[in-house]
Amino acid sequence: MDANLILLIVQVVAALGVVISVVYLGVQIHQQNEITKAQFGHSLTQRQYERYFATTKDSEFADFLAKDWDGELTHGEQWRVAMFIVMALVDIFDVYEKVQKGFVDEKHLIIRMNALKLGTMKTKLAKGTWDFWKSTRDEKFIAWFEQEMFGNDAAKWTHEPTDVPDGIKSSIRE
Repeated sequence: MDANLILLIVQVVAALGVVISVVYLGVQIHQQNEITKAQFGHSLTQRQYERYFATTKDSEFADFLAKDWDGELTHGEQWRVAMFIVMALVDIFDVYEKVQKGFVDEKHLIIRMNALKLGTMKTKLAKGTWDFWKSTRDEKFIAWFEQEMFGNDAAKWTHEPTDVPDGIKSSIRE
């Protein structure tokens, strides 16, 4: 065998090795992305299940959630409601961003939005809390959220500071 033929065989084998390595690396990256996506989804599901479990084991908290949040509430209860709504909104913000980046399936966002649509976001406290927090979101998110949550009535859900109950007013809102 002459040296040129041996050199050609070595180059072909080396090129095949590079191609196989690149394909293998692509498969590994894809698998790691799927694992990461599954882990994000699992952590979101776990977070929601922990809230459900907390509700079932804490009767006082369950009674609080079952209350009419548009009814008579003490200032402390108003604050509690507002903090619960903030927690739900921050969760939506987080899940929305993960869905937009393709880190989790949209079902994680849909289930959270459906829970808020059951009545939480129809309360006066929720309207005021959303009105306050929406300044932290971009226009695309605001348009999406208000359309999803309020439909074509989004404009009438923006309120004056006087619509926020006294118990959750801040110096910014007054």
